[in-house]
Amino acid sequence: MLPSLYPIVDAANFSTSLKLCEFSKELIAGGAMLIQYRNKKGSAREILSQARQLRTLCGDQTTLFMNDRADLCLSAGFDGVHVGQDDLSPAAARIVVKEGKWVGVSTHNLQQALEADTTSADYIAIGPIFATESKEHPDPVVGLDGLKKIRAATRKPLVAIGGITLANCRSVIDAGADSVAVISALLTSPAKTVEDFIRILM
Repeated sequence: MLPSLYPIVDAANFSTSLKLCEFSKELIAGGAMLIQYRNKKGSAREILSQARQLRTLCGDQTTLFMNDRADLCLSAGFDGVHVGQDDLSPAAARIVVKEGKWVGVSTHNLQQALEADTTSADYIAIGPIFATESKEHPDPVVGLDGLKKIRAATRKPLVAIGGITLANCRSVIDAGADSVAVISALLTSPAKTVEDFIRILM
């Protein structure tokens, strides 16, 4: 069961590992039960170092997902891996992380979601739901209507992502998402913002 709030900590937003960890600590203080760690440009050594710091910081009470790197997910003792359309397939990621760990997959339209539904992925991320600035080359906006169609097509948990804020998050859950993934909206006053999101999403 995924929590309603799915924070993503993107290393690109932090100048040092210390700042990344301090931000993550704030998320947990606000009530975050799950964090995805994303580092698209770091070396394997840097990613593993930051991931292990996060694992130590979070202890066992916070579920940690690794973006892209199934191998480093295992090495860091994370709880799962999240793969994109251009990464390992969910089946290949499952071979690496084995049963007992989560595997999530990003999709950007109904066809990709239908394909993901046939895999061993534990959940499907879909987006961008709204226009987003967190990616340099975002896919076309799915919208709430697109989310509703995908909800009707799969029983797997859905994580909605892309442009989600305190103002629109409830509408995303009402359209069928089980969880909302948030990046930019958490960067200011993270602990309080997490609390606000959870209150609205309950």
